[in-house]
Amino acid sequence: MFESVLNPIFAPLLSFGYFWAILIISFVLTLLITLVYKYTTNQDLMKKLKSDMKKLQNEMKKFKDNPSKVMAHQKKIMSKNMEYMKHSLKPTLFTFIPIIIIFGWLNANLAYLPIQPDSQFQIFADFKEGSFGNISLEVLPKITFLSNQTQTVVNNKVSWSLQGPKGNYQMKLTYGNREFQKDLIISSDNYAQPDTIVKDSELTKISIANNKVKPLGSLSIFGWMPGWLGTYIIFSLIFSFGLRKLMNLS
Repeated sequence: MFESVLNPIFAPLLSFGYFWAILIISFVLTLLITLVYKYTTNQDLMKKLKSDMKKLQNEMKKFKDNPSKVMAHQKKIMSKNMEYMKHSLKPTLFTFIPIIIIFGWLNANLAYLPIQPDSQFQIFADFKEGSFGNISLEVLPKITFLSNQTQTVVNNKVSWSLQGPKGNYQMKLTYGNREFQKDLIISSDNYAQPDTIVKDSELTKISIANNKVKPLGSLSIFGWMPGWLGTYIIFSLIFSFGLRKLMNLS
């Protein structure tokens, strides 16, 4: 629905590569969120609340042996903290829906690598424990099958190998007396969502074997190789810290 608006804005950035695309997008979004935060909050009030909480915390240390005064200070701190949180959450009303829409676009364009034209790829079908029988796959328009179109369920899983030119395709899987459909896109630019969960069937999931995007390449953070969302969060935290310091925001 929003692709016609977002594609002209964000799609050209993909030509720079996933790393730089996410870096630029995270900076722009963080800058916009920070500006909204600056102009929709009373910074003088928020700085005063923060200063008051710090003073109360320092005063509380003087009354370590007086539980009643410690409790009284804690209540004041909690009250001021609640007021601070209330004001700091106000910008979310302006940014929440646009960010969700943009995240939807990012997930549809940056989460997986596209299936390149004329390259070999696989389709998987997962089944419930103990499932058996044959399942057939048909793709329209016609496409090259590198394995049999009809496969037997083995160890609750079936796979097909295929190859085809650029285009939008419709897959039809037939299992028992039921048919299941899924979109397939072969393109250098975009892809169909790889996984489709199936309900009320022995067949539980249909998957296209797109590889996940790793914007940071082989870089591992304690064994974690972040995808687009993890990379976005890392960049946005860095940018947010820097921009808030630069704008002197509470």
